[in-house]
Order: sequence, then structure tokens, then C-alpha cells
Amino acid sequence: MTSPAHSRPSMARDLLDLLSSMRFAIALLSVICIASVIGTVLRQSEPMGNYINQFGPFWAEVFGAFNLYTVYSAPWFLVILAFLVVSTSLCIARNTPKIIADLKNYKEGVREQSLQAHHHKAIAELPSNPPMALAEIGSALTQLGWKARVQQREHGTMIAARQGAANKLGYIAAHSAIVLILIGGVLDGNAMVKLAMWLQGKALYTGSGFVSEIKPEHRLSTANPSFRGNVSVSENQRQGIAVLSLPSGVVLQDLPFDIELKKFNVEYYPTGMPKSFASDIVIHDGGQTRAATVKVNEPVIHQGLAIYQSSFEDGGSKLKLLAQPLASAGTPLPIEGRVGTRLAFGDQMLELDGLRVINVENLAGDASNPSGADVRKVDLGERLGQHLGSGAKGNTTKSLHNVGPSFSYKLRDAAGQAREFNNYMLPVELDGQKVFLAGVRESPADAFRYLRMPADENGELAGWLRLRQALGDAALRDTAAQRYATAATPPSQPQLAPQLKLTAQRALTLFSGAAAKPGEEVKGGLPALSQFVERDVPESDRQRVSEVLLRILNGSLFELNQLAREQAGLKPAATDAATQAFMTQAVMSLSDSLYYPSPMLLQLQDFEQVQASVFQVARAPGQKLVYLGALLLIIGVFAMLYVKERRLWIWIAPSADPASSQVRMAMSSTRESPDNATLFAQLKAALLKDPT
Repeated sequence: MTSPAHSRPSMARDLLDLLSSMRFAIALLSVICIASVIGTVLRQSEPMGNYINQFGPFWAEVFGAFNLYTVYSAPWFLVILAFLVVSTSLCIARNTPKIIADLKNYKEGVREQSLQAHHHKAIAELPSNPPMALAEIGSALTQLGWKARVQQREHGTMIAARQGAANKLGYIAAHSAIVLILIGGVLDGNAMVKLAMWLQGKALYTGSGFVSEIKPEHRLSTANPSFRGNVSVSENQRQGIAVLSLPSGVVLQDLPFDIELKKFNVEYYPTGMPKSFASDIVIHDGGQTRAATVKVNEPVIHQGLAIYQSSFEDGGSKLKLLAQPLASAGTPLPIEGRVGTRLAFGDQMLELDGLRVINVENLAGDASNPSGADVRKVDLGERLGQHLGSGAKGNTTKSLHNVGPSFSYKLRDAAGQAREFNNYMLPVELDGQKVFLAGVRESPADAFRYLRMPADENGELAGWLRLRQALGDAALRDTAAQRYATAATPPSQPQLAPQLKLTAQRALTLFSGAAAKPGEEVKGGLPALSQFVERDVPESDRQRVSEVLLRILNGSLFELNQLAREQAGLKPAATDAATQAFMTQAVMSLSDSLYYPSPMLLQLQDFEQVQASVFQVARAPGQKLVYLGALLLIIGVFAMLYVKERRLWIWIAPSADPASSQVRMAMSSTRESPDNATLFAQLKAALLKDPT
């Protein structure tokens, strides 16, 4: 018989080794968790330009040096992962044989004297001889769910029982789960793509162009065991190549089949927000075809590859545009092209980027300023730092509406610098006034700033364009100034007419930008009038002069509008509220238009929409490992936390009375808790007939 005291030194060493390895594994696991949080918060494998726009050049480079844009395939992350896997695997390998051996060992060889050393112990006298006591206790243990083993000795009988052996199995399950999850994560990450590139001698592609034009040295074979990429397919087209994006470029992945998009289906809420979308596809696999529908969260599995509905985009819609000159009268230029193509546009390159048929905007107005554009509320003593505004006013109250189609494009100069534009096809009603929106931004990191051009009485942009072009005509400005002076001069003071004409001419010249010198920041509009007042008018008179100057400008622009209509063969505009609202918005938009960074305004006349689906195609061999690991982790944690291993020893010895037996009982548990005392009390009552 072996005493527990004999094994204490080795058990202590094993326990210290176990605690040491656990501390190391927990430290590594903590680092992995922190890195995973970074990888979750920070979008991974985006183009480097996106990170530069988001963080700036300095921090983008710092984060890139630590591989935070590809955390899950970063060398330091993989090294820590390897240490954790190796450490946990060694821990499992070292302790599993001991656990298995311990599961088979009931420890029935303990000495009966050692039972007195346990916290939970009891002694009783049973009114049965030892064989009968053994039978009674054995039957009771079986009914209570204990597994027992009996050892007959010279002076008595030792019963060793146990309960909750799954606690030890939980240790193996939980640690094995960690290894499986980590290995599965690596198998499905970019590390496998980089390994495949190295084995196949492939390189990242950093250029631009069509997928079909990319050379074979940038394409991975269909035998690649693990990847996750995007496939964009236009309606009635097919594609068999996925694009795997990395921060420094892309690599193409050949698929063992082609995906043909038959029809893209999208449903909208009444506000115009997408409700659901799905793609009807046909998979061409050699000579076989398979029709299927890919929905959000309902992927199609084919040859072990999962096809997910990721998003949708334009698939090459045909656009009919009209380029309208702003500065002077000219012939509009019709343009036709498809989204995704480039066209020569003067000395620049026109890149048609996209078409959005549905646009949901928040059109809640500003109750504190219903007009939002009344020139009478403009203080010319303040410089206007931002000439173009947002497309819709910000407000805590939202009113979502579909405002119709819009298209986006870029104008790229000879140096390769590009400006992005976004124009709406239909007028949008803002603060009770219908306006056409023409947006512009300098970089993708900026928000669009919008030029708001009022719609005329026919709901078209023609009225505002006539007025804008007339503003650039010096002869028409002089005639408008003369008409304003004639109309505004009191009959009793005809001597004021020449001075009014000069002032009106000066106001129109400043407002039109004709007096601006090349390279000046202030090109015209209201900022030019503001500059004039600040420079040439004493401070005490600026408020009064500003009001007079604005009144003269408004009247002169009204006469200029009448002249433009007259030249177009239209009847004069009525002096009603609609015309006043048009002119109020026109003054602001004319001022802003002088800072619009293009001499031409592109209008969308018509379009033929072609949609495309973006599918995410994934081969994830580690997915099943991760699922299995998650299941084992749940089982293991549950077993370790909620299943307690308990051992029970019962020593039955003859008593002085041959018809009775002396019984000694002791219990131990992996974790001490109040319910152990309750359980031991129940065992005493059931086995020793002791109600206390």
C-alpha cells in the first residue's frame, strides 16, 4: 500500500511546472487577444493609400512597420502563435498520459490511517457484519452515481469510489481547443497565401488595369489550399478569377470554375434604403452547370469553396452626359461612355467611376434658418473660408428620402493628380427650394462639398446656367448695370443715375471675378465684395455700405437674368415669390461657382444601368478545425468549471461484535466549496445511517 505523502514531492514539482507553463501560455494568449482586437478594429489588407488618408503619412508608416495592417500574418504574430501552439501542445502531451492513468486509478491502495487526514471524514458503527456492510454500501454508491472499486485486505476491506471524472477530460478538451482554433486561424489567414506565393514563385501586382491583362506571375493556381478573395461579376457576364487584396498590392487566384451572374435582385424600403439583395448565378464547372441563388448569410458551397454575397456595384452602366460651360456661353458637349472607362476631356482625362440609381439622403431642414441662403443675412465684413457646402444640412432630426440617380467621375491632369466629382441627375428639394447638387472633393478622405444651383420654373438647370454665362459677359454686365440704374434712380434725382451705374458695374465686375488677378485667392463672388469693403471702406461705415452694395448687386443680377432670358427668346421673369427664391439661391450659387474647380459642369442626361455583384469566394480548410475547437472549448470550460472531481474512500473493518462493522469514510475534491460539506452529509446519511 502506498501513502499519499510519498508522492507529494513529485506532485509539487508537476504542479509548479504546470503553473509555470500556464502563466507562459496565458501571457502569450493575452498578446494574441490584444493583437486580435487590433485586427478587428483596424480594417485589414486595405490599400496603403487608405491608411495614409486615415492616419496621415507618419502614423501610417509607423503602424505599417509593426504589420498592423496584416496582423494575422505578421511575423511577430505568427512567432507568438507558434510558441503558444507548441507550449500548449507540449503541456497536453506531458499531462494527457498522467490524466488517462489517473482516470483508471481509483487509488484504492491508500492506507486506512491516512483517511483521518482529510477535511471531510466520519467514523460509524454499522449493525451488519463486514460482508453485509460491503454489499449495502456498494449498492448505495451505485444508486448515487459513484463508480467504485474494492480491495480486500488482511484486516478489512477498502472501497475507493469516484465521481466527476469529466473534470480531467475538460482540461484536455480546453487545451486541445486552443491548439485547434489557432491552427485553424492560421490555415485560413493571409499567411497561407504568402506561403503559396513563395512556393509557386508568385509576386504581388501593384499596377492597375483589367484582370485579364495581369500576367501569370501574379496568379495563384487552383491548387492553393487556402484563400479568401473577391470576385466582381457583371450581369450576363462570367468570371473565374478572384482578387486577393494585400496592403502592398493584389494577387489573383484562379478558381476551378466560372461564376456567371444572370440577374442581381435588390429590394428597397420605402425610403430607398436597400432591404435585401441576392444574386441568381450559374456555376460553370467544366462541361457541367449549376444554377443557384446567393443571398446574404446564405452562401453557396461548390467543390469545397464557399461563395458569399458580399456587396454590389456598377457593372459598366452606359452614361449619356452633357458638358455645360460655366464661364461663358458655348455649345454644350455631349459625352457617352461606360462606367469604368476613361475618355479624353480637353487637356484632362475623364474617368467615369460609378452610377448610383438610388440615393438616400437626410433632407431634414434647419428650422432656425428656413432659407439657409438669404444674401441679406450675409455679413460682408466676414471672409468666407468655405465656398461650397454640404449636400444636405446636418440635423439631429432625420428625414430620409430617395433623391434619385447620381454619378461620380474624376478629372485627372497631365501630372496624374485627380479631383473627384459627384453630381445628381434630378433637383433635390432643400429648405423649400429645388436645387441641383454638384459635389467635389480633393481626396477620398475628404467629404464632398456641394455647389447648390437652383432649378428654374421648368425644374431644369437651364435658367441658372444662362445667368452664370451672362455673368461672364462684360457687355451684358454693363447693360444690366445701366438698366438697374435707370430703374432705381428716383425721377426727382436724375443726377444719381451715372453714379448708380458705376456702382452697379463695379459690384458686378467684382462679383464676376473679372477684376481678380491671376493667382489671387479671392476670385470673385461675395468674398470679393467683402474684400473690397474691408479694404476701401472705413470700419464705421462698413455695415451700411455692405447693405447698400448687396441691394445694388441683387438688383443688377435680376436685370442680368432678364437680359439672359431676353436673349434666349423667353418672356421676362415675373416679380413674384418664386423668382425671388430663385434669385436668392442663385446669388449664393453664382458666388460658389467661381470656386468650382472645373470650367465645365457635367450633367447626367440618361443612363442604361448594368449591375454587378461582388462575391467573396473562400476556401477555408481551417474552418472545421475552428468549429471543432469551439465545441471542445465549450465542453472543456464547462467540464472544468461545473464538474467537480470527488473521491471517496470507505474502510470496512470487523468490530468487537461479530454482527457489526466499524466503518471509516473520507472524501476529497479538486475544489473546496460549501456544497462539498452538504454532499458529505448526504453520504453519511445514506451510507453510515448517520443523520447528523
